[in-house]
Amino acid sequence: MSITGLITALATPFREDGALDPDAWQRLLALQRQAGVQGVVVAGSTGEAATLSDEEYDSLLRSAVSTFGGKIPVMAGTGLSGTAKTIALTRRAAANGATHALVVTPPYVRPTQEGLRQHYLAVAEQGGLPVVLYNVPGRTGCDLLPETVAQLATHPNIVGIKEAVGDMARLKALLELRSDTFALLSGDDGTAARSILAGADGLVSVGSNVLPGAYRTLCDLARAGRHEAAESWDARLQPYHDFCGVESNPIPVKALLQRIGIGHGLRLPLLPLSAPHHAAADHLAADVGALEELSSR
Repeated sequence: MSITGLITALATPFREDGALDPDAWQRLLALQRQAGVQGVVVAGSTGEAATLSDEEYDSLLRSAVSTFGGKIPVMAGTGLSGTAKTIALTRRAAANGATHALVVTPPYVRPTQEGLRQHYLAVAEQGGLPVVLYNVPGRTGCDLLPETVAQLATHPNIVGIKEAVGDMARLKALLELRSDTFALLSGDDGTAARSILAGADGLVSVGSNVLPGAYRTLCDLARAGRHEAAESWDARLQPYHDFCGVESNPIPVKALLQRIGIGHGLRLPLLPLSAPHHAAADHLAADVGALEELSSR
């Protein structure tokens, strides 16, 4: 199952009391399905995976697998700070029907490049799922360098990378590693159009929680090499790219989701969107329907 195009890193909706909101989750899944997203990520950082119980993790993943029925990839976030725990969670995700494991570099522990190489090889060989590497040094404190990716990209069970460093030199180095069996996915909404126009395979998006149709259009235009149209559509989405970065992800996108009727708030230690950003959230949420309608034409 190919990992290309628009892949939504799903937020996890909660009720006002902080409990999981299964009804809102189903509405979010339906929104993604109707817009034609080409993959989803369950229980990644956008999904507040660190706050989920084992039972919640299993429930979210099983329902996503049921909704998409083998039609698109359902990736599970399984990256933890320890290799043995990452392998165990990857096996758990496989048992719940995930098609891929999205494995972030081990947070906090700051392994060497050789440690990262051995970590990913162990997960690929023992976890039971195809592995998508995930590099986001701003969150984890370690950076998976292109030369290390090059050593991993030929492994038959390592099938791609989500790269969140929006740097053209980094992009160029990783593009050289692309193949029919190793995909390059942007992990940054704001630079995704540029990355895909340069040859990346797709985007793992935060903003597409709220605007799946609009971000699908952006990816389609860029993948088709329609530079002017893609850049124009990217400009339309720039306020959403910017807003989703005004506070730590997923605080801003969950503020937008709440305003379109999906979920309430976050779990500690994250807090709801700060008051100075409420007016911007109201303004952007009011335009969601029009943008989604425009993207479907």
